[in-house]
Amino acid sequence: MSTNPPNLRPDLAPKATFNTAPRAGQPTIGMVSLGCPKALVDSERILTRLRAEGYQIGSDYAGADAVIVNTCGFLDSAKAESLEAIGEALSENGKVIVTGCLGANPEFITGAHPKVLAVTGPHQYEQVLDAVHGAVPPAPDPFIDLLPASGVSLTPRHFSYLKISEGCNHACKFCIIPDMRGKLQSRPVHAVLREAEKLVDAGVRELLVISQDTSAYGLDRRYSEHEWKGENVRSHITDLARELGQLGAADDLWVRLHYVYPYPHVRELIPLMADTSSAILPYLDIPFQHGHPDVLKRMARPAASAKVLDEIAAWRDMCPDITLRSTFIVGYPGETEAEFQYLLDWMDEAQLDRVGCFKYENVAGARSNALPDHVEEAVKQERWERFMQKAQAISEAKLEAKVGQTMQVIIDEIDEDGIATCRTKADAPEIDGNLFIDEGTDGLSVGDLVTVDVDEAGEYDLWGKLA
Repeated sequence: MSTNPPNLRPDLAPKATFNTAPRAGQPTIGMVSLGCPKALVDSERILTRLRAEGYQIGSDYAGADAVIVNTCGFLDSAKAESLEAIGEALSENGKVIVTGCLGANPEFITGAHPKVLAVTGPHQYEQVLDAVHGAVPPAPDPFIDLLPASGVSLTPRHFSYLKISEGCNHACKFCIIPDMRGKLQSRPVHAVLREAEKLVDAGVRELLVISQDTSAYGLDRRYSEHEWKGENVRSHITDLARELGQLGAADDLWVRLHYVYPYPHVRELIPLMADTSSAILPYLDIPFQHGHPDVLKRMARPAASAKVLDEIAAWRDMCPDITLRSTFIVGYPGETEAEFQYLLDWMDEAQLDRVGCFKYENVAGARSNALPDHVEEAVKQERWERFMQKAQAISEAKLEAKVGQTMQVIIDEIDEDGIATCRTKADAPEIDGNLFIDEGTDGLSVGDLVTVDVDEAGEYDLWGKLA
């Protein structure tokens, strides 16, 4: 049985799944969705529109009339992966439409693959639809082509991403996402809540709230108020979380917050997580990136590490069960051995539950490329290994402390041998660990929320029996 590897990329969404067959004569569009959960939501919105127009969606190149490749431009390695996917789609199908973050630089794509039909940037839904119409005209059958009320989902039915905003107002030197996706654009709170309610009504058991900066939600709207169920609710992360937490009983619905910056007002979220009647999970995904203040300054990050440690202590005082996950960059330009050792010491004090790590790499257009004193690749690798060794030791100790506890888990998969792959409230899909149940799973189904007694722990995963 495989366990969660320590180098899992935290910028990747779960693999998109397709499970319907086309009707006779129905035009079919293939979809390859790469990159982060935010890109996966873009793919879902595109496919929802196409399904409403009578197109069938599939992941098979050969059986499709055209293929959409939703690209990632997060890192150079991700760009290479996107170009490879475009090339494969051209080879296997021939009619390829490119969208997503890499599409913000169309010359980069057409220079490598001049035969693509069209290139559009991120969340340019109308342009993608126009390109599809040009390549494969729609042929809807109004008596057959019915769209589910919740739209097309590319994730398993029991969880769904809920994107609350686009873009970002930060200017981190290593990141080009604001250049690709623009400044912060928040959705009005009632629109987010209406979508969340439909998802819950459709059977979703876990909502994963995502954006580029979740804690800044509504800032661009000046926290405008909107009516929801007879009351005025602000477009503010605290109000949104409070209302999301009331969409279902805590034992029947999980709401998980991702990409939260440690602003002071994040403290207002912690009592919701400590409230056992709220569906808001005691879980924060915060991209700290580093611990040393000088490195953070060179990164142009919006937070100071010393104050972050104080905030972590305050959060744990209010909610002792809170799980903290984060991502870090090692080998950033100018990072000294002393600064890296400071990060390791910071990790000892922070005691984060779940950690991912990148080795710094240049990204075309990022301001960090021009910084002096770039770190040698061998040094980056050595620091990455030391960092992950530290993170692994912390994870192993924290998981060992859970042995003997009883906790609720959600079932993601049950294999042919009856082994159930589950997640605890401390685990997000794909990027965190798992809990495995290897006996007594007859009668269980994917998406069930069940209670288990934890009886074994590894470096990243747990094992248990049904309580």
